[in-house]
Amino acid sequence: MRRGFSRMNLHCFDRTFIRSSHSLNAVQLPAPMETHLWYVNPSEVKSESLLKQYLDILSPCERENVLRLQGEEMRKSALLARALVRTTIAKYQMNSPVEPRSLKFRKNMHGKPEVCWPSIDDWDPPPLHFNLSHTSSLIACGVTINSQIGIDVEEKKRSIKHDILSFARRYFSKYEVELLAAISDPQVQQREFIKLWTLKEAYVKALGKGFSGAPFKTFTIRFQGVMEGDSEAFDESSTKGFEIVVDSLDDPTDVSNTWQFSLLELDGSHYAAICTEKQSALDGKINIPGKLMVWKTIPIIEDEYVSGTDAVKVICGFQ
Repeated sequence: MRRGFSRMNLHCFDRTFIRSSHSLNAVQLPAPMETHLWYVNPSEVKSESLLKQYLDILSPCERENVLRLQGEEMRKSALLARALVRTTIAKYQMNSPVEPRSLKFRKNMHGKPEVCWPSIDDWDPPPLHFNLSHTSSLIACGVTINSQIGIDVEEKKRSIKHDILSFARRYFSKYEVELLAAISDPQVQQREFIKLWTLKEAYVKALGKGFSGAPFKTFTIRFQGVMEGDSEAFDESSTKGFEIVVDSLDDPTDVSNTWQFSLLELDGSHYAAICTEKQSALDGKINIPGKLMVWKTIPIIEDEYVSGTDAVKVICGFQ
């Protein structure tokens, strides 16, 4: 990593690296109401030659953005994030092989990235949606078909400089603040603050409106059936069977059953939240529970299916 990200070495790399096709394990596109989650732990990617391969599949603009960042850890995280998105989407079988480096992206009017598929005769691009989230210690990419998706990952032991309740009052709804205030144990309170933050981030990203278009204070995340002020609501053993719902404070008619959530723990060290559209919201039919499939990956090298293992613990929501 020390020399692999310098501009001089990048130029040398461009001249000498053999640009061969990267072999990726093919995966079927997600079924309706199925969510695929792929994640990578940056600390497990140590090969400088592999990092150079990741640089090779980035667009010139992405590569320049990575190299512009200050600090080795930030450059590595940004590189892995872009490599994860490109290799993940390229895995899916779409009638013809897709090269990671050939993928093009655009942003919607609020800045949410989308795949910009080429216009090809007799080929309809898949209605694939994806979303990316990363910390310095874990990067994740969620994929769905025909359903908007938002994901967020946060370290369980994420440090919060401000007083939890003071910070919550700035960003959370009154209901959420009161629920946090009912928790007397500071460690539990911080843990549940992080969970709520993660769920709220996932919802805003699924909406695709940006944070200015959906401020945190304009909606409430809650566990359906949990009474206000009941601190036991945050006991993970008591919430697993509950549904996570969102209530809009600006528009009461914007009902919570449009969206479904999953809150999980990855590798025992991170919380991950996923928000997708419900089937009933898409076609008006009876709601079909979502299904989650999770892989841990080192892009290009290996994919390990970890759903049902100790690496993935579903706290609440679809699984």
